[in-house]
Amino acid sequence: MSEKSIKVNAILNVIKTISSIVFPLITFPYISRVLQPENVGKVNFGSSFVSYFSLIASLGITTYAIRECSAVRGDKKKLGEKASQIFSINVCTTIVAYVLLGLSLIFFRKLDSYRTLIIIQSTAILFTTWGADWLNSAMEDFKFITIRSIGFQFISLILMFILVHQPEDYLKYAAITVLSSCGANITNILYRRKYCTVRFTKDMHWQEHFKPILLLFVMILAQTIFSNADVTMIGLIKGDTEVGLYTTAHKIENIIAQIVSSLAWVVMPRMSKYFAEEDYEKINKMLKNVFSVIVFFGFPCVVGTISISKEIVLIVGGEEYLGSAIPLTILMFSFAFSLLGGSFLGNMVLLPSKKEKMYMLICCAATIVNVVLNTFLIPVLGAIGAAGTTAICSFLMMTIMVFTRDRRVKLDYIWKTMLSPAIGSVFIFLYCRLIRSCVESLSLRTIICILGSLVLYLLVSILMKNEILYEFIEKMNAKLRGVKSDR
Repeated sequence: MSEKSIKVNAILNVIKTISSIVFPLITFPYISRVLQPENVGKVNFGSSFVSYFSLIASLGITTYAIRECSAVRGDKKKLGEKASQIFSINVCTTIVAYVLLGLSLIFFRKLDSYRTLIIIQSTAILFTTWGADWLNSAMEDFKFITIRSIGFQFISLILMFILVHQPEDYLKYAAITVLSSCGANITNILYRRKYCTVRFTKDMHWQEHFKPILLLFVMILAQTIFSNADVTMIGLIKGDTEVGLYTTAHKIENIIAQIVSSLAWVVMPRMSKYFAEEDYEKINKMLKNVFSVIVFFGFPCVVGTISISKEIVLIVGGEEYLGSAIPLTILMFSFAFSLLGGSFLGNMVLLPSKKEKMYMLICCAATIVNVVLNTFLIPVLGAIGAAGTTAICSFLMMTIMVFTRDRRVKLDYIWKTMLSPAIGSVFIFLYCRLIRSCVESLSLRTIICILGSLVLYLLVSILMKNEILYEFIEKMNAKLRGVKSDR
């Protein structure tokens, strides 16, 4: 595929990512007020609990399947065989996950009040396995993925406002959320036939697939515990209200992280090819371009969110969620560390180069530190303590990855690439501080901060001749000149 296809797929994947967050972005201010912090906390606790069983069902299959199927996508027969083997393994792991989930609901009596909620949320596991959406990603069919996802997001949005009107409707909210995130996978059952036939087979080739899948499973397990242990521990130690405050901050941070980090899944198949060929010239060139884009968009998002964290929380959740402002600020620092760590060196270097064992060990070390620190800090600081441990562990992962990377992967461009976005972000912070002290209206203050920061950041980037922005301007000028010459 041409380089242009990567750019198109990157745009499509960003659109898809944005569509996946528009649903909670539009609905959460409404939901947070209707359901109240206690029921928001219940839904998020149930989601956190189900995520462990979802992890057992998915194992390390999604990442592995994308990498392996993309390598044989030119041969329909081989693709069908490999896809069927991986799908069959996924069916088996899903059965195991549901058995364990059922046993946990029977024997853990503290979950009695969450039983119906958890059962509803667990249907996402079935939809994910059944759909095998990893095949579409391996084939780089981001157009279908994007259109299909937006369609289901729109349906879910309508259902949300029709069906959820009072705190007791939190079960309906949970079901609609599952439909929004996983319902689209149903369409894959017929659509994937255009690529190959995916069926259950007893000939799964366990010996071939088990070791890399297991390594990816342990890595993703560590990442999941890293992401969800704080929510679970806050729920058990501090209660549902504190969970509601922390998850509100975490959702806002996650929205930004998803958009900026969505490039990884588009680049991974191409990076896997380059690493297999050991073409480090192309590897370093692509990594430099990707890092430039991530930093150009990531830095202003981090600093801008920190600058108006209180305003964002007040608009999204209201006065009752004001306690989320400090955790949000801390989580944005965590996101900044993960830009170079997990998002860049982890997902774009270690996984494509089949260094999943190293990535797994780094994730496990960070997770152990995270759980230990949470044990001491959550009882004292609650949501703020959980956010602090996340930031510390993200910094730890970034540091380890920088110093243990393959030295053929060059990072000598990092400081130069970060200079323009960093200076622009400083101006954003100072500007927002000034506006916050001058404008009293919450909505007006927020709008002025966002729009003014955007203009100011672009001006600084132009004055400092930022490569990404200048490349975009040059391409737009070339297209305009082409249009004029055609006339």
